[in-house]
Amino acid sequence: MAVQTVATDTPLTLGSAVALSCRECGERFPLSPIFACEACFGPLEIAYDLPTGDPEGLRKRIEAGPNNIWRYAPLLPVPEDVADKPNINPGFTKLVKADNLARELGVTGGLYVKDDSGNPTHSFKDRVVAIAVEAARVFGFTTLSCSSTGNLAGAVGAAAARAGFRSCVFIPHDLEQGKVVMAAVYGGDLVGIEGNYDDVNRFCSELIGDPLGEGWGFVNVNLRPYYGEGSKTLAYEICEQLGWELPDQIVIPIASGSQLTKIDKGLKELIQLGLVEDKPYKIFGAQAEGCSPVSRAFKDGHDVVRPVRPDTIAKSLAIGNPADGPYVLDIARRTGGAVEDVNDAQVVDAIKLLARTEGIFAETAGGVTVGVTRKLIENGLLDPAKSTVVLNTGDGLKTLDAVAPTTGPTATIRPSLDAFREAGLA
Repeated sequence: MAVQTVATDTPLTLGSAVALSCRECGERFPLSPIFACEACFGPLEIAYDLPTGDPEGLRKRIEAGPNNIWRYAPLLPVPEDVADKPNINPGFTKLVKADNLARELGVTGGLYVKDDSGNPTHSFKDRVVAIAVEAARVFGFTTLSCSSTGNLAGAVGAAAARAGFRSCVFIPHDLEQGKVVMAAVYGGDLVGIEGNYDDVNRFCSELIGDPLGEGWGFVNVNLRPYYGEGSKTLAYEICEQLGWELPDQIVIPIASGSQLTKIDKGLKELIQLGLVEDKPYKIFGAQAEGCSPVSRAFKDGHDVVRPVRPDTIAKSLAIGNPADGPYVLDIARRTGGAVEDVNDAQVVDAIKLLARTEGIFAETAGGVTVGVTRKLIENGLLDPAKSTVVLNTGDGLKTLDAVAPTTGPTATIRPSLDAFREAGLA
């Protein structure tokens, strides 16, 4: 597939990033807007010359940085002056010590919720888009685009508006209305495609190879190697917020699987740099039963992830052919973790459980991670005596339809004390 590029006289300055490296064969390529290896068609990722040799100095530099992902600029493919450029500046969201939820689940080793609903467009996608924007600047793109299950569309629209790009994003036609409105409100073009996410993604792949796509930076396609690095910042923040320590266990939702693989990459980089003490950690993947190809492959002992047609309320995770699925399997097995799934009823129950215990209203993806955490404990796969971090990647206000049918007023009464007493609420 041809990839459109844009000629530019802008110096190629992306910090400590030095090359693109194939995850399969190791072949290296210059930094450019490509995403597949020319030798074996494997996925490309960023290779770095990281600032080794002075972990204490690097730790102090990070801690003195801004309260967003740019505090980790030395470890990201961004220019040194990134914090001075117009961007939505996501990150450094709350790591909530979830003692009430821990009691409900029987966790004694410390339970934390990394709540990324606090980002500018209320999902973790702001992290990955912020990195992609900086790459788009360097490569001279004029339009930002993506295929999206909802959250990414909103993040691209907001980031493009802030950074001065045109945006044109593509979504399945039947997304939750909250996500549709949020993606459209930033003034860019929003295009609904008749079909599911995989249909949208195929369309975008055709557009990239067509002259119509000239000058377009697709954040999760031709900018994907840069975009994916934004998820590493979740690993950095979690460890810094734990006092520069690795958690024993992390539960991560799976859509494409990229977030999970990049969190693992981030943890390994922190160990390599001496910013955290090396120790074993387990990574668990969480899927919705109605779109669980990775969970199914893990349970069946397979290395190949067979595509499925999604049918779940967790639409942000509804990717039936996850690109990073095989790598998720490798990481779960290497770290001693697992991949599990929960049905839609369990997702809704978990959303309410998190809201009731910790005051965090998660979108359906957060319900998946909490529900899977409970299931992993019940099945003896996750150790309740060890420290555990659960990711909530988005705001429940985006997926109201999931809980609206079973959530509402406790009672509707006349405006009198007698009516209040009669309702049994006194």
